[in-house]
Amino acid sequence: MSRGPPLEGPRKEVQLPIQKIWLCRAAPLCLAALLAVGGFIAIATVPALAQQESLVRVDTVRSEPLSQTVQVIGRLVARQAGEVSARIDGPVEAFHVEVGDRVRKGQVIAELNRAVLTAQRDLAAGALTETKAQLATARAEIDLARNEYKRMAGLKTSAAFSQARFDDTKQNVAIAEARAKQAEAAVHSAEAQLHLSEIQLAYAEVMAPYDGVVTRQMTEEGAYVRTADPLVYLIGEQDLEVEADIPFNRLLGLKEGTAISFTLDDGTSHKARVRAVLPSENPLTRTRTVRFTPQFDGNKASLADSQSVTVKVPVGAPRQVLTVHKDAIVRRQGSDLVYVVKDDTAEARPIELGESLGGRVEVLSGLEEGEAVVVRGNERLQPGAKIRVDGAS
Repeated sequence: MSRGPPLEGPRKEVQLPIQKIWLCRAAPLCLAALLAVGGFIAIATVPALAQQESLVRVDTVRSEPLSQTVQVIGRLVARQAGEVSARIDGPVEAFHVEVGDRVRKGQVIAELNRAVLTAQRDLAAGALTETKAQLATARAEIDLARNEYKRMAGLKTSAAFSQARFDDTKQNVAIAEARAKQAEAAVHSAEAQLHLSEIQLAYAEVMAPYDGVVTRQMTEEGAYVRTADPLVYLIGEQDLEVEADIPFNRLLGLKEGTAISFTLDDGTSHKARVRAVLPSENPLTRTRTVRFTPQFDGNKASLADSQSVTVKVPVGAPRQVLTVHKDAIVRRQGSDLVYVVKDDTAEARPIELGESLGGRVEVLSGLEEGEAVVVRGNERLQPGAKIRVDGAS
């Protein structure tokens, strides 16, 4: 089948509002060429859509305390830590603990040789028995002297009465009573000596004064120690405080009982309260030592004496401020504004901001407590726009 001649025909000039174009019998081809060179046949107009409500979420302006803080490096300190020493002289008989052992209050740590102490205790017990016997003799002499005195007093009306003899018996009673008092004093002294010997014998057992962990052994078995010589070093790691050296210009917000927070090396945050601000300043660093009583929640087995902590110290006394959520703030033309919900419309309100409080910001002017501001969907809002509040606000 042969091809026909190319389509040709008479040309006709058509006048359009935009430009002059030629139409031919090959309309599709002409139209494609026309579009290729950027011609326009017609311009469609679409009517403007009616304004619709914008779905937004809101948050409330509220009043809350503002307490600015600075971070200071502190440490955990054991309230009870130190050397456990011997209370008497003597050779070390045995150690019952090793370095790293956990001990309870009253547990025996070491024993000293008690042979000499036992002998001294027995000697004191014998002396007490002797003085008690002397006291019994003195009391018997009192009874004898008093009987003699009564007998002589009964002879006063008799011709055999002797005034001199009567005076001697009276004096003998006084002497016997004085000897009895002396014997009583000797008994008290002997009892005290025996008690002292028993105390020293008890001191032969060196006991833990508090719960803790043995961190160092200061001597060995067989060594002779004297009173106050250290035997072990003990740390009560379960009774810890937080200690920090605070700059003097940061002490205004640290009164006794003030609550603060601190962070451990593992990132966990805990609360504490000021127990004491020590009245002694380091002239080189211009700091004072502050002790905090911590509140640990959970296992304290991982804590250690001198462990570093980060203490958040308030810059000054807390004050009440108005705050707004940071997502409500829109920055336009160098100014801060928020959209306040007013009768289902968004009212643009310029504000002045202050300090940052985490996810919220202090408002110095422009808002009042309790007002609702847009925090989601405020990026494209225009003043006076219709809004609908999301129920999840």
